[in-house]
Amino acid sequence: MNIFIMKATYPIDGETYQEVLQLLRKAELEDKLNYKVVMNESSWCNPDAYGFLVLAYDDDKDELVGVASAVDTMGFNTFEWSAVVAPMYRGMGIGKLLVGSIATGFNERNTVGELALTLNGDEGRKFIEEQGYEYSFSEATLQAAAEYTDVLRDLTIRLYNGERDALVPIFESAFDDTPEDTDHLISTNTTTEGRVLWVAEKAGVVVGTVTSVEENDVQWVTALAVHPDFQRQGIGAALLAWVKNVASKKGQSTVLLDVEIENEQALSVYERAGFSKIQQVDYFAKK
Repeated sequence: MNIFIMKATYPIDGETYQEVLQLLRKAELEDKLNYKVVMNESSWCNPDAYGFLVLAYDDDKDELVGVASAVDTMGFNTFEWSAVVAPMYRGMGIGKLLVGSIATGFNERNTVGELALTLNGDEGRKFIEEQGYEYSFSEATLQAAAEYTDVLRDLTIRLYNGERDALVPIFESAFDDTPEDTDHLISTNTTTEGRVLWVAEKAGVVVGTVTSVEENDVQWVTALAVHPDFQRQGIGAALLAWVKNVASKKGQSTVLLDVEIENEQALSVYERAGFSKIQQVDYFAKK
């Protein structure tokens, strides 16, 4: 068997896109896992995304048998990547070839950091650790139905309109962000297509924020944060309800979000708001 490896920078062409989707469908049927999320499928054809695919072909059959996807999700030249090998081609060393080509791609881009993602539980963890990575943290993906839900009557949720100084302490408290981090986050969430930055205001004071991200037929919740002086007043739940309303008005069926497994307080808020866990992603850092 002769394996041919090539790279494709985002955005990829339509033929390659369909080839990769077909491979993922085969793997998903075999493994009962949704690989599109960890493979960042929404970035492949996005001209604004900074990333690349590594493609492994069985040269004799001219068939795609393995793929790795790497993307700089936050614009800091720090990449998240994952890989999938077709079920019939596992145990043949293709995974190692993909990892090696990913490393080469990172060197070419002078990457400053990387995280490997896996859904495969103990089997995936063992393979990643054998490639020189160590466990860092885990995130759960939670899902709720898009539906109209009432929000707090004394709360106004509206589009961001330059309230940068009000968001700095909110993001600092929630994410330990610096003012520069906040500037970057605001820029990303107000200039990227499909992203909408919302602020929650109570009695003229900005008390929280959330960003909704449109991706095909779902809305994602990200950058949800409430000012520390206004927590435990239902503001977080109101912001979640707002994104459900946004999705419902657009005719979408689902709202998704990611949360770190160790963040028990946030998990509790999300579960009370009607979100339930559908999968878990494990993150590994290079040693």
